[in-house]
Amino acid sequence: MGKLAIVTGASRGIGAAIARKLAENGCDVVINCISNLGRAEKVAEECRAYGGNAYVRAWDVADYDACRQAVQEITEQLGTPDILVNNAGITRDGLMVRMKPEKWNDVIQANLNSVFYMTSLVGAQMVRAKRGSIVNITSISGLHGNFGQVNYTAAKAGVIGLTKTASKEMGSRGIRVNAVAPGFTETDMTNALSDEIKESARARIALGRFGTPEEIAEAAAFLASDKASYITGQVLCVDGNTAM
Repeated sequence: MGKLAIVTGASRGIGAAIARKLAENGCDVVINCISNLGRAEKVAEECRAYGGNAYVRAWDVADYDACRQAVQEITEQLGTPDILVNNAGITRDGLMVRMKPEKWNDVIQANLNSVFYMTSLVGAQMVRAKRGSIVNITSISGLHGNFGQVNYTAAKAGVIGLTKTASKEMGSRGIRVNAVAPGFTETDMTNALSDEIKESARARIALGRFGTPEEIAEAAAFLASDKASYITGQVLCVDGNTAM
């Protein structure tokens, strides 16, 4: 039996790629989704092909009580998680002066509050076990800001602050907390952009292309692994050198 990892928002895109990479590295993986059980189960099957265990669990990471119940059940049934990857997130773009409070609150809840919920709950289990690695998926938008995404960039900036503080609070108990900040990546989220916006984005990337979910997964899996045993409180940008 390998290390036990939880990956939130893992039914597609970056989350699915991270789950597969952790499974390839010998981890048993809990694949979180909110509703798309069919797609999550497909990811689980891909993970099992590497020889380990994979479990699909559906709960809303933006709901504290749902997170508390899920973490309790996972711990009771499977043991203390060794790795937590907080990946789940949404976008609700719009200019700040026109943004309705609901759009702001939805994104803050899903992209920032969820990371607090899961990090505090799983972190409490890790503290008792005196081991663990947490990787938060943030964004280069959280470092530089991004036009039309005040809610998203604020949430992702908050994740960076949370990462740095959690690493200080948990470090003495042997727990590492790091973040990966992807740039433009080939996911459903970016596929929905217009061709004009995509070309404008590519023009600002030194490598001249979008990243892939697998490239983000490599970075997350490295930070989660023992190979990064002396790295904590860091933000690793995986963005092809993007000028924001």
